[in-house]
Amino acid sequence: MADEDQNTPTVEGNGDAAVTETPQAATIAQYVKDLSVESPAAPQVFQWQTQPALDVQFGINGDKVADDVHEITLKITVTAKSDSGTHFIVDLTYAGLFAFRNFPEEALPPFLLIEAPRLLFPFARQIVADSIQNLGFPPVLLDPIDFAAAYMAQQGQPGGEGEPPVGHA
Repeated sequence: MADEDQNTPTVEGNGDAAVTETPQAATIAQYVKDLSVESPAAPQVFQWQTQPALDVQFGINGDKVADDVHEITLKITVTAKSDSGTHFIVDLTYAGLFAFRNFPEEALPPFLLIEAPRLLFPFARQIVADSIQNLGFPPVLLDPIDFAAAYMAQQGQPGGEGEPPVGHA
């Protein structure tokens, strides 16, 4: 009877076959990789009466750093300019390390380019808002980014997995 118990996998418990074959993703760490904050026209900028226009740019990059571990970086640049000049520039690269076990290969790109940035964004958004406020300006809360739509748009671009562009054979 003891031999039978050793050879029969269980359904519950740590380390069993059913649990270890389940796809798993985990966040190992989140961190500021690079942060640049400047107000090149200070102190004169605080006397300007014009409301600046905001330009927000973002990008996502991923690197495999070890077996089953990927680093995803979310780069956000916020620039405020008016006719008087540049009010401020915040350039943030915020990163996260994500570990994967038994993860299907086809599910990895959507996770890395949609879910991972979605998990990182609220923290990056807060760092940007705090940085702008620390410069002496009202904080700017960035609108949420639809990472799924950005991923789908990227997949539809020429050279991606979508159809060829109209007018090309």
